Amino acid sequence: MKVRPSVTQGEFIGLDARIVRSRHPASTGLSGKIIDETRNMFTIVGKDKRRRRVVKDIAVFNFSFPDGTVIEVEGRLLSARPEDRIKKRIKRMW
Repeated sequence: MKVRPSVTQGEFIGLDARIVRSRHPASTGLSGKIIDETRNMFTIVGKDKRRRRVVKDIAVFNFSFPDGTVIEVEGRLLSARPEDRIKKRIKRMW
């Protein structure tokens, strides 16, 4: 599914996320709920209740929205503070 700019400007805390690809091999395959977001990292809590910090720039994420939609987003599109990402203009790629 192609990602519209409005999706990348949204709120990700509380969504279920899964890391599809990453340059850090231990991060690939992690999944859980996002509980915190900084400029460069997501904090994800898995089923085992462990908190894991994942660098946004080096990963590709699958996000599951409450309506059942699953989208794949490259982390480099999300690497900004959440409050600044809302203001950022993103060129359409299609």
